[in-house]
Amino acid sequence: MTDSQRTGSAAEQVRKTESEWRAQLTPEQYYVTRQHGTERAGTSPLNREKREGAFLCGGCGQPLFTSDTKYESGTGWPSFYKPIEGAIGTTTDSSYGMRRVEVHCARCGGHLGHVFPDGPAPTGERYCMNGVAMKFKPKE
Repeated sequence: MTDSQRTGSAAEQVRKTESEWRAQLTPEQYYVTRQHGTERAGTSPLNREKREGAFLCGGCGQPLFTSDTKYESGTGWPSFYKPIEGAIGTTTDSSYGMRRVEVHCARCGGHLGHVFPDGPAPTGERYCMNGVAMKFKPKE
């Protein structure tokens, strides 16, 4: 993660071997979070999630986004205009012949999706996330 904006102390970081990740995650979760894959658009139930709560990293459980920053982008993936402060990191992704900003969990490094500069106010950013990379925790 050379361009990374990774946060958190070394004690807070979640580090596992690839075999430990494979044992913990479903094959699709592993593909997306550990191999920088993308789920098919429109397949995540989190895209339709409307309850109050938080969206957590599917790998380590770190809170990433709150429901009040989620919006319908029309892309087929859960979209947010702002992450929880310190929850994510970014790297430059130059795959597929284009330059994008990849988003990953600041604690475990799991790939979440990408951020684009075409979101709504107040940030103008669209955090386009793979739902399979996250879990939803309803507000209690």
